[in-house]
Amino acid sequence: MDTEDQSDLCFPQLGNISCRKTTSAWSQMFFFTVFPPITCILTVLLNLLVIISISHFRQLYTTTNLLLLSLAISDVLAVLTTLPFVINKIKSCWFLGDIACSLMNYLVFICHSASVGNMVLISADRFVAICDPLRYTVKVTVKNIQLCIFLCWSAAAIHCGIVLRDKLAHPEIGNTCLGECICSTDIIGGFLDIIVNFLIPLGIIVILYTRVFVVAVSQARAMRSHVKCYKLQNSAPFRAKRSELKAAKVLGIVVLVFLMCFCPYNIASLMIYQENVWNYVAYLYSLNSCLNPLIYAVFYPCFRRAFKHIVTLRILQPGSCEANIL
Repeated sequence: MDTEDQSDLCFPQLGNISCRKTTSAWSQMFFFTVFPPITCILTVLLNLLVIISISHFRQLYTTTNLLLLSLAISDVLAVLTTLPFVINKIKSCWFLGDIACSLMNYLVFICHSASVGNMVLISADRFVAICDPLRYTVKVTVKNIQLCIFLCWSAAAIHCGIVLRDKLAHPEIGNTCLGECICSTDIIGGFLDIIVNFLIPLGIIVILYTRVFVVAVSQARAMRSHVKCYKLQNSAPFRAKRSELKAAKVLGIVVLVFLMCFCPYNIASLMIYQENVWNYVAYLYSLNSCLNPLIYAVFYPCFRRAFKHIVTLRILQPGSCEANIL
C-alpha cells in the first residue's frame, strides 16, 4: 500500500484492518465543523444557567422547576457525551476504541431517554395543575417529584441497557474496521426503543396537553367573564389560576418545540438509513437542548433576573439565595 493510500486511513500503521477516512461535500463538512460545536458550547452554558438558578435561588425551588432542573441536567449530559461523536464526524474516524464507543452510546441513549421521560412528567405536572388544581399541592409534592425523577432516570438506564445489550456485551459488534463507531441494535431492541421512547411518550404528551388545552381555554373564558369581579375583590385564586395558565402556556411551547425536534429524528430512524438526512435530523434533535433555556429566558421574568444575577456574579454575595427574583 503506497503512502498516498495510507494517508486516507484512520490508523495508517495497521494497514487493511483500519477504516478509511470518508469524504463529504464541502457544504456538509462546513456545516458539521462549525454549527454542532457552537451549539454544544451554547447548550452547556445556557443549561448551566438554568441548573445554577434553580439550585441556588430558593424562590425557584418549586416542583415544576425540579422537572426543568432534571431536563437541563439531561440536556447538558447529552451534549457532553455527544461531543466525541461530533469530533468523530469531523475527523471521520473514531480513536477511542470499541469499549468507549459502546459506553458513550449507552450514556447518550440514557440522556435522551431521560429527556423524553422528563417531557412526559412536565406534561403530567401541567395536567394535574390545570385539571385538578384543588388537589395539586397534595398530589404534587417535592418528595413525589424527586421520586418520579429518580424513577425516570432509573427506567431510562434499564431500558437503554436492554436495547443496547448486545453492543454492551460485545463492543466490537457492527464495526467492520478499526476507527469505526456504529450504534447497532437488533430488530427487537430497535422496535422496543421506538415504542418506549417515541410512540408511548408521544401519545401520552399529546393526550395530556390536549386535555390541558381544552380545560385552559374554558378556564380562560370563565376568568374573562368574571375578571371585573375578581379584580374588585383582589382575589388570590384569580392570580393563582392566571399563573398556572401562563405556566401551562410556556411549558406547552417547550413541549411543542421538543416534539418538532423529536419527531423528525424518530421518523427518520424508521426509514431506510440515509446518512445525509439522518445527520441533519440528529442535529435538529440535539438543537432542542439549546432552545429550552432560551424559552425560559423569553417567557419567565424570574429566570431572566436569575440569569442576570449569575452573569453579573451577584450570586457570590452573602444571602443571594434569598434574593427576590419573582
